[in-house]
Amino acid sequence: MPALNQVKHMKYNTVIFDLDGTLINTLEDLMDSVNFAMREYGFPERTVEEVNRFVGNGVARLVNLSLPENTSEEIRGKCLAAFKKHYTAHSMDKTAPYPGIKQAVSELKNAGVRLAVVTNKMQEAATDIVRGFFGDTIDIIIGQVDSLPQKPAPDGVWRAIDMLGSARSESVYIGDSEVDCATAKNANLPVIGVTWGFRDRKVLEENKADYIIDDPGEILKIIK
Repeated sequence: MPALNQVKHMKYNTVIFDLDGTLINTLEDLMDSVNFAMREYGFPERTVEEVNRFVGNGVARLVNLSLPENTSEEIRGKCLAAFKKHYTAHSMDKTAPYPGIKQAVSELKNAGVRLAVVTNKMQEAATDIVRGFFGDTIDIIIGQVDSLPQKPAPDGVWRAIDMLGSARSESVYIGDSEVDCATAKNANLPVIGVTWGFRDRKVLEENKADYIIDDPGEILKIIK
C-alpha cells in the first residue's frame, strides 16, 4: 500500500480513462463487426481508416456513418443490432492494450490513485474488455447505458468520481480524441490527451488538451 502522504500530495488522486484509443486498440474488431453488418444487408464494407474516423460517439453513430446516407431507419436499426450481436461475441479477437499502458495503469494503482473508465462503448463489452486485460486494477467501469447520456456529456465522469468517493478538483480525464477533450471540459476537469490513439496531436492541440503525451509512462509524472 502507498504511504498516505504519497497520495495526499499528488496533484491528482483520481484518473478517469477513456477506453478505445486510450487504453486499448479496438479498431480491427470494430471494423470486423461493422463489416459483418454491412455484408448482412448488402452494403459496401468499410476500411480501417474509415472506421477510425467514425469512432468516438458510440456504436449507433459508428454504424450510421458506415451506412449509405439514404438507408432507411428500419435497416439502420437492423444493422445496429447485427453489429452489436457480432461485437459482443468478437470484441476481444484482435483488441489489445497499447504498449506500456498496462504498466502505467499498475503504477498508478500502486501509487494509490483511484481509477475508472468512462466510455461510449456498450457496457457489457467495456466490462469484458477492461476486466479481461486489466483485471481489478481499474475500480469503476461506466459504459453506454440508456439511463446515462453519452460523452461528451459529463454525467458518466461525474458518476465515476462520486462512486470513487473522489473530488472533481483532484481528478483528471485521459483520452485520445476531440470527444474526450469536450467531455473533460464539460465536466470541468483537466484533460491529458494521448497521441497513440485514434486521433493525432493536431486534433488534441486544436481541442485545447491541457497536457499532450506520447508515452504512457508520462502519466504518473503529470499526476504527481
